[in-house]
Amino acid sequence: MNLRFPDPEQRAAIAAAAKQEGVSMQEYILSAAYARATAVEERFLEGFKTSMARSGAAFSAEPSMVDPSAEQRAAEQEARRELEHQGRGNAA
Repeated sequence: MNLRFPDPEQRAAIAAAAKQEGVSMQEYILSAAYARATAVEERFLEGFKTSMARSGAAFSAEPSMVDPSAEQRAAEQEARRELEHQGRGNAA
């Protein structure tokens, strides 16, 4: 790993932090990058779980005016079958 830093103060701060932790600069930087990536992943997963809980609650609520009735779904399926049948008849 190439550890070039344009800012000498930044390099000194990282070197001091690595020395305090008792690890090399490479190990310190990799550990910090891993910790940051893990934190981002955990934040994403927590947001995803919250979203799933909200979605689940919305879908488990009473059917609304938007939800079709069983009769309406059956009629739509029958209409779809008729259209598919007509399409096959024209192609034959």
